[in-house]
Amino acid sequence: MNIYTDALNMAENIVRFRHEKKITQEQLASFLGVTKAAVSKWETRQSTPDIMLLPRLAAFFDVTVDELIGYEPQLSKEQIQKLYQEFAAEFAEKPFEQVMERTRDYVKRYYSCYPFLFQICVLWLNHYMLVEDQDKHRETLLSILDLSGHIKKNCRDVEICNDSIVLQALVNLQLKRAQEAVDALEEMSKPYSMSRQKGSILTQAYMMLGLMDKADSFIQVSMYHNILSLMDSAAKYIAIHINNVSVSEQTIDRIEQVISVYNLASLHPNNTALFEYQAALFYLTHEDKQKALIHSEKYVSCLERLFSHEQVFLHGDDYFNKLEEWFEQLGNGSHAPRNKKVVLEDIRQSFDNPAFDILEGEVKYESLKKKIKELK
Repeated sequence: MNIYTDALNMAENIVRFRHEKKITQEQLASFLGVTKAAVSKWETRQSTPDIMLLPRLAAFFDVTVDELIGYEPQLSKEQIQKLYQEFAAEFAEKPFEQVMERTRDYVKRYYSCYPFLFQICVLWLNHYMLVEDQDKHRETLLSILDLSGHIKKNCRDVEICNDSIVLQALVNLQLKRAQEAVDALEEMSKPYSMSRQKGSILTQAYMMLGLMDKADSFIQVSMYHNILSLMDSAAKYIAIHINNVSVSEQTIDRIEQVISVYNLASLHPNNTALFEYQAALFYLTHEDKQKALIHSEKYVSCLERLFSHEQVFLHGDDYFNKLEEWFEQLGNGSHAPRNKKVVLEDIRQSFDNPAFDILEGEVKYESLKKKIKELK
């Protein structure tokens, strides 16, 4: 089935199956007890067989009813990735509600394909802010909660269910329901839980079995993930200690060393840009213009690197040379979760934060603002 069309392929399938069996329209009509004209209309999409005829028609061709009508209840990983990218591109170009309606149609069609439904939830969460109507914001967020609830209730894949819980917590934060997020995540996020040792144990098991390539790939992914997690946690740590200059500056200095050692500005410019932006906000809060400009410049440099290619892809480097295979296993593959045009709209508003007002008129700051406007 072609996932980019909205019609089932029953007409084409009847023609194909009939030709494979080398029978005429008259022979098929005789078996089913209908006229040759009826079969002809089925094959030219002028009408469809009565629903009671479908089991008999499928049995004649020795296929399932789903195969007969061209319905695939499950999508492949590659199909899910392609659909996500198609929808993300449409959100960047078409009216929000038009794209939402199309995605809802696909949700109904693949209501039991839980990996796809989860990616639709991610898609909605990454694009709900495109519509200005706050009621639409809330409506979309509630739709995510509803769909992820369906996933949690019916999906048998523990990983997808756990990811759905985390996704619901993110949505509840957007809805200002912090307690719901705490209730959902506090128990499963205990720092002393033995589940946090599973990666280390799995790596050791691979090594004992002599599966060194698997151990190598897994540990690279774990290191990469933990480094990005450290950078994200550090940005939040600065926000928590925004009034503690000593703690915040130590955090910034240490993470800057991590960024340098692991070449994160090149490896993952998006996460690095977010950290530099938080560092700039800290120094702006304490009216240290010089250091605020240093980190603002690093922020813009990461953005320029991010937008230096036509497409934004996750990638490894000479040190992390085993990541690509893992990226392809992700729900959205190595593609960015949002279309570049959508990301760019958010970036161009980043200096609208009132904290940056004290830099107005600074030559370097005005140059940085110009660079952001010129990003394409």
